[in-house]
Amino acid sequence: MNVNVDLIGQNGGQGEVAALLAANGRLDPVSSRPWINPKDGLSYITVFKGGDAKKPENYGAVASPQNNATLRRDEWKQLDEALIPISESRLNGVKDLIDKGLVYNLTNAMGTTVLEYHDVSDALEAGLTMDGISRTAGDRVEYTTNYMPIPIIHVDYEINARVLAASRSLGNPLDTTMAERAARKVAEKLESMLFTSTSFTYGGGTIYGYLNHPSRNQVTLSVAWDASAKSSRDILDEVISLKQAAIDAHHFGPFMLYIPTSYETVMDQDYEDTGNTSTNRTVRERILQVAGIEGIKVVDTLTDDNVLLVQMTSDVVRLVRGMGIQNIQWQTEGNFVNKFKVITIQVPQVRADQEGHSGVVHLA
Repeated sequence: MNVNVDLIGQNGGQGEVAALLAANGRLDPVSSRPWINPKDGLSYITVFKGGDAKKPENYGAVASPQNNATLRRDEWKQLDEALIPISESRLNGVKDLIDKGLVYNLTNAMGTTVLEYHDVSDALEAGLTMDGISRTAGDRVEYTTNYMPIPIIHVDYEINARVLAASRSLGNPLDTTMAERAARKVAEKLESMLFTSTSFTYGGGTIYGYLNHPSRNQVTLSVAWDASAKSSRDILDEVISLKQAAIDAHHFGPFMLYIPTSYETVMDQDYEDTGNTSTNRTVRERILQVAGIEGIKVVDTLTDDNVLLVQMTSDVVRLVRGMGIQNIQWQTEGNFVNKFKVITIQVPQVRADQEGHSGVVHLA
């Protein structure tokens, strides 16, 4: 399956979904999820009437603007339930942002072409006088406007009409394999945007990840952690040096340490102190005793011999989220192939202040 990343900037869009959004001004996920009522054969959509979004009674069915539904309501439910285990599998980086509440929700994701944000300079200085009359130097903060394109990540899949008909006639559950695979690819793309060195530039803004943000603090890796010449004490000293680099950049935690898959078993080895004396602790347990380090996470998309120490606060990184991963119906080709998309509007935003101070430390 091919994963498409459509970008929308100040001057338009790039990609199939972005082009539709730019042309129509919006892409309504609700109207893109029509369902067939088996009692009358007509198409409906489910709309939110207001109140508590978790209560079923606050939703109602209205006639679909277009009589183009191919799935029943329970079949949509099967597709949606297939997305849940995918988004929760080993994709630690984005999940950490959500779990820590480092999420900035867009109120109108489909109508937001670009995220405009500001950074602020330092200003003012306190004076020390005996009379309190002398005036201190007067200045003011300076604001810089920045832009970031809002990506639409999507994967197409198909449900054959004959397969769908056979499922209904036999009473079998809908085969959700393609929906699961599509959701997996979307989630992996979102994770890779956070942990690879690929950047996305469009419409006057750039999306950076941890490995290529220009303000990240870079520390040189002397010897790979899985090399025989690297002792557990060397690894601990290197982690402490990462923390010191963050402190030098005026960031003091809490931190998350991200390591590549090749270093996972290194964390499970015995930690040996000076003189090679076993301390009955693993390397992982010893690192977690360093103040401010809340966890160690393995990231499968992180390339070998790259380690990240990240301060988990919203001024360092956040997930800009307009729409979670969900299914929509896209188009129908004839009467035999039903086209669907797994789609999301989300982007990780790695941040730094106007002085270039970052809470990301990159060891490589």
